[in-house]
Amino acid sequence: MQEEIYRSISNFAREGRPNRLVLLHGPNGSAKSTIAYCLMAALQHYSTLDEGALYRFHWVFPSNKTIRGALGFGQREGGGPIDATTSYAHLADDQIDAKLIVEVRDHPLFLIPLADRRALVEGLLADARARRPSGTESARGAEAAGIEPVCDWLIRGQLSHKSQLVFEALLASYHGSYTEVLKHVQVERYFISQRYRVGAVTIGPQLHVDASETQVTADRSLGALPTSLQAITLYETKGELVEALSQQNVQLNCVMIGSANELHLDAFREHPEFASFRGRLELIRTPYLRSYLEEQAIYDTHVIPQVKRHVAPHATRVAAMFAVLTRMRKPSIDKYPRPLDGAIGGLTAIEKMELYATGRAPSRLDREAQKLVSSSVKALYSESDAYPIYEGRIGASPREMRAVLLDASQSTSYKCLSPLAVMEEIEALCQRKAEFEWLQQEVVAGGFHDVKEFRSATMDRLLGMWEQELYTASGFVDEGQYAELFDRYVQHVNVWTKKERMRNRLTGEYEDADEKLMQEVERLLEIKGDVETTRRQIISGFAAWSLDHPGEKAEARTVFPHHLRRIRDAVLADRKPAVARLTRDIVILVRESGAGLDLQRKKDAEEALQRLFKLGYCENCAGDAASALLRRRFHELV
Repeated sequence: MQEEIYRSISNFAREGRPNRLVLLHGPNGSAKSTIAYCLMAALQHYSTLDEGALYRFHWVFPSNKTIRGALGFGQREGGGPIDATTSYAHLADDQIDAKLIVEVRDHPLFLIPLADRRALVEGLLADARARRPSGTESARGAEAAGIEPVCDWLIRGQLSHKSQLVFEALLASYHGSYTEVLKHVQVERYFISQRYRVGAVTIGPQLHVDASETQVTADRSLGALPTSLQAITLYETKGELVEALSQQNVQLNCVMIGSANELHLDAFREHPEFASFRGRLELIRTPYLRSYLEEQAIYDTHVIPQVKRHVAPHATRVAAMFAVLTRMRKPSIDKYPRPLDGAIGGLTAIEKMELYATGRAPSRLDREAQKLVSSSVKALYSESDAYPIYEGRIGASPREMRAVLLDASQSTSYKCLSPLAVMEEIEALCQRKAEFEWLQQEVVAGGFHDVKEFRSATMDRLLGMWEQELYTASGFVDEGQYAELFDRYVQHVNVWTKKERMRNRLTGEYEDADEKLMQEVERLLEIKGDVETTRRQIISGFAAWSLDHPGEKAEARTVFPHHLRRIRDAVLADRKPAVARLTRDIVILVRESGAGLDLQRKKDAEEALQRLFKLGYCENCAGDAASALLRRRFHELV
């Protein structure tokens, strides 16, 4: 979507004029207005840099004290020239009787006649091209030297209606002296400002034109204008947009970005005049995010700073997971070739969510199927783009989840912004079925649109993350040991396959592959059947991976992540009773001040708690996590 916006605006620059309205369309809360705001903020910053300098001019008219004689133009009655400064642009305010603001910000170059202006700009461009790096092709010279093409608006643009009238009146008054006219031009640099509505404005929905005009010469406060100008009817334009005015035509040089939700756009498509408007629209779809990691980043950036309580780990993640799950759409298997349609069609909503966020295919698939699914993420992501109800159009919006997080932060049941409080607010949100379209979708096979299953799966993920952190905090296991064990296994299998011997790092002697080590790892992997075939497949898998990734180091954790997970799960299963008892002791330490714990158990619980603090927990949310695990997963072990 960002690439589409960049493409559209780049095309405007190439054409030399913004001749279409960029219309961002998507569901409510999909950041359409935020995108426009960010673009304006970027322009605002860029205008403060030297390379982004913008200029405009105004007309200034000196007072009688500044020039000798009457405030007329041209020669004195006696025939002598007016004793005036070279330019009136730098006069102090008390030396100026009148100043005409050019509210449409005409560029000062518009004061130069078209032929001279073209020659000037082309000459400057030729000088820049002459300084381009040597050896650059002439056709690509400007691009290679970082020179942008000349904007047609700058070459062909003309003064606004009011400025042209002033220019012609002064030129006639000075008997055609172009130099004398330029004395009244005051050039200044200006900066884009959203706050002061300079160059970047936001227009809300309304039923009237966004422009108006006031007759300048009807204002008695401007009676100090020169006599030659008082006879001209001048108008001052107002409003966010300044087209459709009754007295003058205004040349606009601005990019207009609009936003519309899908319901309104669908209704507009049915209008008989839509085909006429379509050619003047750049339609850019802005769906909801479908990666829970990106969704979480939004909550962490825009919501969490507003929360005054301590934020427990995973609070925003569970909200992001649930929101993304509500946006998932079941894949259409008829869009994929035969070897892939089965794996894609069997994806559940939870598996698809994980695939979008991490690129990892479900571990239940064999290695070849995982490879095919992982390589098809882009096709899966764009599969429904042509559908009216595309993936990302329906689902829980960030606005709704923002309210969930803020309400959870005020929960009286928890002292932190707890993920448990978030889950309670999500459950309350799901009761408002009549208010949200995503709660009214029919459940589809694979758990799609099943909000009850989403809550259950999100809670299961939360418990899994807590359990993993408790294992880490216990000190009973080292995460690096799993990879080290599997690496050793692969080394021994490689030696065994080649019928070679390997050097013992301790004794320095060459020995056969350790059969006992290999059998222990194969037990953890739950390998059944012919182990010799399995061992040879592992070595072949490393060879195939190396062919697909030339120049990269083949590591066991990269080539066989599912084997590594199985080893880890098997080791953790052996340690689970001990971790369950430690979890119980943490609850007693936090909730009951350690009553009934002997010195060793209390010390172990305190050390585990300190490790949890390093992971972002405080005493309260650590107790909440331990208590939830004890009730839901460890209750049969203690």
